[in-house]
Parts: sequence; structure tokens; C-alpha cells
Amino acid sequence: MATSDMNKTAFITDDANYFYKVMSFVLKNAGATYQRLMDKVFNHLMVNCVEVYVDDMVVKSPSHHQHAQDLSAVFSALRQYNLRLNPDKCAFGVNRGKFLGFMLTQRSIEANLKTATRSLRCEAQPASKKYSASYAASRPFPASFTN
Repeated sequence: MATSDMNKTAFITDDANYFYKVMSFVLKNAGATYQRLMDKVFNHLMVNCVEVYVDDMVVKSPSHHQHAQDLSAVFSALRQYNLRLNPDKCAFGVNRGKFLGFMLTQRSIEANLKTATRSLRCEAQPASKKYSASYAASRPFPASFTN
């Protein structure tokens, strides 16, 4: 966060006045502002080798040699804008991994079955037969299956 913008994040408690030194995602529009920053930082790399969504990033390359070059470009972009990575959250040289709830492999992007199954289980059960009928009518399958 720019030093001149720190006073815009000020808040008061009973003990003292405080302000953020780094951008807090609690602030209004902080996520969108951070995404615009990431788009600016990695604009020249996003077409070829980098996918960025807020604080998740994937560097994808067809070969190990190209991957080393792409990582070098990513690190120099991070250095240019004085950004840092959390080493505990970084994984390098993986052939398969999770990104935004999907499993990425060298060949494809697959839905994460654990996430999809959990989402399906969380759907609320109808409270009454009347609600069940209206729920079924709003779904893309024939209502005759609910009788």
C-alpha cells in the first residue's frame, strides 16, 4: 500500500487511532483493487504462462526449461513491484494441483470431486410437499419425477 494512502484506512478504538500498513481484504473493494494490481503486474505474462486470480497463481509451461524461464519472468515482475510470496503456500515443479477448486493436470482441467460432492450435499431439503413441487418446477428436470 502506498504510504500516502495509509491515512485512508484509519480507524479509531477506545485506546488509540490505527491504520493499515498493508492492504486488508476486509476493506471495501480490496479484492477488486488487488486483482487489478495483479492484472497490471502480470499483464505481459498472463497470455502465455501465468493464471492469476486474486492471491492464487499458476505458472504453466510445456517443458522444464521453459518453466525455469517463466518462473524467472514471474519473480522479476514480483521484484519490480516489490511484492513477496509466502513460501509456505508455494509449490514448485508439480504436475498436478488444485487451483480455484479445480484439479489442473498437464492434459486437462478437472472438477474437484470433493468440492462438487460437498456442494451437492449442502443443498437444503424441501420443508413441505408444496415447497418440493415448486422446487422441482424450477429445476431442469420433469416435475413428474417428484410425484
